[in-house]
Amino acid sequence: MRFMTTPDNTSDSSETAVEHTGVAAQDWARASADPQYRAAVVDLLGALAYGELAAFERLAEDAKLAPTLADKAELAKMASAEFHHYEKLRDRLTEIGAEPTQAMEPFVAALDGFHKQTAPSDWLEGLVKAYVGDSIASDFYREVAARLDSDTRGLVLSVLDDTGHASFAVEKVRAAIDADPRVGGRLALWARRLMGEALSQSQRVVADRDALSTMLVGGVADGFDLAEVGKMFSRITEAHTKRMAALGLAA
Repeated sequence: MRFMTTPDNTSDSSETAVEHTGVAAQDWARASADPQYRAAVVDLLGALAYGELAAFERLAEDAKLAPTLADKAELAKMASAEFHHYEKLRDRLTEIGAEPTQAMEPFVAALDGFHKQTAPSDWLEGLVKAYVGDSIASDFYREVAARLDSDTRGLVLSVLDDTGHASFAVEKVRAAIDADPRVGGRLALWARRLMGEALSQSQRVVADRDALSTMLVGGVADGFDLAEVGKMFSRITEAHTKRMAALGLAA
């Protein structure tokens, strides 16, 4: 799943509002002395790296559905940005002594499965998937980033930067709905399906990796407990509702 921010992303403020303590107040050199924390970060960067690589591939495929040459070029530019994000994550994994392919491998099946189950049937569904579905993952990783060491947090937030897809998707989808209001109903149903699949996929990825699970529910990542995880998913759902409104769709 790929990771695109939106202008009204509520998780942006959550990161800046946190007073960093514990692991989040440390740099990588100090935090990585804990082997469990190091394993969690390798998992996290591996998941992100494969997500970026998959995003590059998907945007390149979506470009084939673009109705105009200008739209095709815009998606190609975004695909290039995603690949550069992948390279940053790959290089960081190598830098901290992890083999990038091995770090990504545990997440291939889950992410490929998500994309297979949510393959868009047309250009507009592809835009909604990138804007709605991928942004849920972005919100999730931003929440996690607030509890990471300062070096890893900076990297994660940098690769979650919007590639321009958010405003592009809103403009194109709203124009399509204005031209044919019947399109809105179909896309609203599609977005609801994406929401369910994206949340389920995020939960499966975490549940399958012990280090990531520990990071979310306590232990190596200060500030998270089970109650906080519930609040986190509530914030993600709220951000989804705002995105639906931006598209002109009912949540």
